[in-house]
Amino acid sequence: MTEIVQTPNQRISGMTGRVRHTFDKKHLDQDVWTLACERMEVLFDRFDHIAVSFSGGKDSTSCLQVAREVGRAKNRLPIHVVFFDEEAIPVQTADYVRRCAQSEDIVLDWYCLPQQHRNACARKSPYWWPWDPDCPELWVRDAPPEGIFHAPWFPMQPPMARLGAPDCSIPMFRYDGCEWKSATVGLVLGIRAQESLNRLRMVTAKPIDNYMTHLHGGVWKVYPIFDWTTEDVWTAPRKFGWDYNHAYDVMDKAGVTPHNQRCSPAFGEEPLEKLWTYAVCFPEIWDKMTKRVPGAATAGRYARTQLYAYGGLPKKPADASWEDFILSFLWRFDDKERRMVKARVLGFITRHAQLTADPIVDNVPHPLTGISWHFLLMIAMRGDFKGRKQPGGKVHAGNVDAVRRNYAQRVAQLRLAGEL
Repeated sequence: MTEIVQTPNQRISGMTGRVRHTFDKKHLDQDVWTLACERMEVLFDRFDHIAVSFSGGKDSTSCLQVAREVGRAKNRLPIHVVFFDEEAIPVQTADYVRRCAQSEDIVLDWYCLPQQHRNACARKSPYWWPWDPDCPELWVRDAPPEGIFHAPWFPMQPPMARLGAPDCSIPMFRYDGCEWKSATVGLVLGIRAQESLNRLRMVTAKPIDNYMTHLHGGVWKVYPIFDWTTEDVWTAPRKFGWDYNHAYDVMDKAGVTPHNQRCSPAFGEEPLEKLWTYAVCFPEIWDKMTKRVPGAATAGRYARTQLYAYGGLPKKPADASWEDFILSFLWRFDDKERRMVKARVLGFITRHAQLTADPIVDNVPHPLTGISWHFLLMIAMRGDFKGRKQPGGKVHAGNVDAVRRNYAQRVAQLRLAGEL
């Protein structure tokens, strides 16, 4: 296995211009299960209350089992588990969560709340609300009998008041009426560094306690399996005989690779290209999903094409500037969302100008800022409402020289063609 540790190397951040330490991976002799249990022991010793944020997916399953193992040894059972039901999920996921809730080791809160979610399927309908009380006839699944549909800490708002609210994330422990509200809380999350650069950066922000992040008050988000790979996540159930979500078996049979398997709703910008798996693997809910969320049927068919900025990007007309071409896609959003996405695009351009006088070119990232017109076009087309997309995904310490050469060659080509 590997652990992320701090090295004396430094680099300049393309986003802020500040010097930051780099982090490398160091091979250790300990296995990931042992290390996760050691981290969980620290959490039980440090926090008054441990709660597992559970989705029914493979990563949160591993977190739950680590918490049960250590909680049993420390006489801290049952484990508090919080499940936010996002409505448009496979029936197998709900069945698995229900099986988990029957264990004496677990106390599970099953929330069915209309928390705003991103809908990247249709620009004119950028949000949707699971378990929206105003349209129960459209719900993808029947209301679960265990479901908690009202909570004192969650504002139940009418449709017009909900529309356009900025928060598109699942609410995590914004509890005002809990009996342990004054306690310190370790909120266990199945975040793994392998899954994205943002998550890798999150667990390399500090060399000590890098698997803990302060959320608010006495609540901390903790990531005990941050260094697990997809192979580790699936080895554990086989090795230890755990129960798991059988929706993954269905996806296996359909040929969906383990790295692409997803059990939560796939209407957002990042997971949209995997929406087709619901039509193939879960037809019992797919028909209702297409009626539930505007644009879902179209996205299910075309999300992996240029229409949604996957599978390539549309070609810029020769007589149009990149600025005008990108602006043409921004105008497809409504006013509020257009202002938000435009500010995001302009922010990237401004930071690029602050760090370098070099031009932005079409399909080659700048070696310092990571910016290209293709990256900005992708932002303009998809939206990036949560601000998760960052430039420089192809610029790493090991390939900076190659990126510099590619950038210089592309600049020379464009100048020769009279385009710069």
